[in-house]
Amino acid sequence: MRRRGADFRRPVRRRVQDVAWWTLCSVVALLFIYILVTTTKGSNTNSTTSMPPFSLRNFRNERIMESLNITEEMLSPDSVARQLNDQISLAKAFVVIAKESNNLQLALSLTSQIQNLQILLSNAATRRAPLTIMESEKAIHDMASLLYQAQQLHYDTAGMIMRQKAKIESLEEQMNYVNEKSSKYGQVAAEEVPKSLYCLGVQLTSKWLNNLDLQNKLKDKLQSDMKLRDNNLYHFCVFSDNILATSVAINSTAQNSKNPDRIVFHIVTDEISYAVMKAWFALNDFRGVTVEVQKYEDFDWLNASYAPVLKQLQDSEIQSYYFRGSKDDGSTPIKFRNPKYLSMLNHLRFYIPEVFPDLKRVVFLDDDVVVQKDLSKLFSIDLNENVNGAVETCMETFHRYHKYLNYSHPLIRAHFDPDACGWAFGMNVFDLVQWRKMNVTGIYHYWQEKNIDRTLWKLGTLPPGLLTFYGLTEPLDPSWHVLGFGYTSVDPVLIENGAVLHFNGNSKPWLKIGMEKYKPLWEKYMDYSHPLLQQCNFH
Repeated sequence: MRRRGADFRRPVRRRVQDVAWWTLCSVVALLFIYILVTTTKGSNTNSTTSMPPFSLRNFRNERIMESLNITEEMLSPDSVARQLNDQISLAKAFVVIAKESNNLQLALSLTSQIQNLQILLSNAATRRAPLTIMESEKAIHDMASLLYQAQQLHYDTAGMIMRQKAKIESLEEQMNYVNEKSSKYGQVAAEEVPKSLYCLGVQLTSKWLNNLDLQNKLKDKLQSDMKLRDNNLYHFCVFSDNILATSVAINSTAQNSKNPDRIVFHIVTDEISYAVMKAWFALNDFRGVTVEVQKYEDFDWLNASYAPVLKQLQDSEIQSYYFRGSKDDGSTPIKFRNPKYLSMLNHLRFYIPEVFPDLKRVVFLDDDVVVQKDLSKLFSIDLNENVNGAVETCMETFHRYHKYLNYSHPLIRAHFDPDACGWAFGMNVFDLVQWRKMNVTGIYHYWQEKNIDRTLWKLGTLPPGLLTFYGLTEPLDPSWHVLGFGYTSVDPVLIENGAVLHFNGNSKPWLKIGMEKYKPLWEKYMDYSHPLLQQCNFH
């Protein structure tokens, strides 16, 4: 066969050199793997030595055992303590079932044996040594015998559970019924006028009508008194028909004032209580405090064409709703149908600039308050161009806007933040200059007309107040106004530091249902030695 030329011959393969090269590479790779494995083993050995396997799980188990009060002895398969605890749990269940089935003898025996087992466990815990079978064998045997006896009675456990559930539901229904009745009776008691207060009204009316000199003296004094319009003095207003409550509010303010002669109280009442109020404040002096008494029936501007609320209060359907709950499915609590909301005195707070056209700033007080600090600083507090200075009450969620207003209504939902902070009436600082400038009464009229069908809020003065003064309220320090003395317990620190204590709620201090522990706060400003109070059995 003919050979190719040299230039066209295939090069000779270097088989030996290639084999040697790959062999060397394999040796180096194996050496590297050996070193890596050796290092890893050493590291694992060290870590194993420093932290035993499952240490984290053991730590968690220890925490669980500690929280459940479980000891190592109880986890043992031969634990006597665990056996006793299991018997106690089962015995307690049979005690309930035995009592329900009127097997009192078995229930008594089980209860006695439960106590014996608990004593054994207690003694073991005291000496910090596990129970032995020898010392607990008799108790375990006796309990086992009782449990076997109970099991042989073939109690219907499922039926027992159903009976217990039915009993719980029945008790809940009874509790709801009792709570509803209690609420109704409490509301009725709160609305009633005590005989002693009625007596005082009769006596004062008689004195006023039969004493023309007293009438003329008071009339001449007020006509010549320039204090009523002096904006350099401290002006307070109270809208009430309760002579006793109003008197305490004024007396407590006077007693704790540094300058009582600079205080002017403007009282607005109704036709029925007008003579009573005039006579009482003409007969008594409150450390030089000036007291003016008016009746809202004399306000010519207050008519149905101007005040939509007055027209609504005179509506027969509204009166029927408040007095009898007509056209109501029972879902509205009785406290929201209180006839006091039909009184114009309750709504006059939205017309303060009209009632006092010459004043620039007033402090509004409810009649169920007691003042125990000097309030003169309220007249120099900067309200930052807001209209209403009030203490906020949104420390809890139920005092935010969504708890007072109907946020399913698009008008409410579009204009007000549901989480906005609520505040309280009862002690409020009103800047009447800003009030007139912002036409706040017009805002109140707007929302009152929108709520003619009671779809924005149910009733009362706080919900429309929240709408009217939305964005116009300056928060005050909480110590200025402490609430809750007519329905709940109040922190003693708040009582000590509070300037105005508010007995909001049904348990008014002048009623028999008043909270006894808070009555002294109010009664200290009542002079029970007064002849008229003695005559009417006030005590």
